[in-house]
Amino acid sequence: LLLLCCAEEAAVIVCGLRNTDVFVGESATFTCELSHPGVKNVQWWLDGTPLHNNLVTEISEQDGRIHTLTLNDVACHDSGTVTFRAGSLISSAKLLVKGISSLER
Repeated sequence: LLLLCCAEEAAVIVCGLRNTDVFVGESATFTCELSHPGVKNVQWWLDGTPLHNNLVTEISEQDGRIHTLTLNDVACHDSGTVTFRAGSLISSAKLLVKGISSLER
């Protein structure tokens, strides 16, 4: 037990993902902050599908603690649950993409 007490403290989520509403064509950004860097197996998901860095999906990391996902030029079909996983840590939030109202002129 003494060895366990002296082991490095496990990372925790300091600030989790927040629900985000955007309009079609806008960008949606999600940020998750961990207590310290070095957590392995970091992955972003949208409705159970793993996301990867490309033209419309920007994944970045700052100081090994702040992990950011930006979805560019979103469409209605992008609405769903965004999930951040880092090791055994998980944070999720809803993305709602709203269409342009026909009342706007």
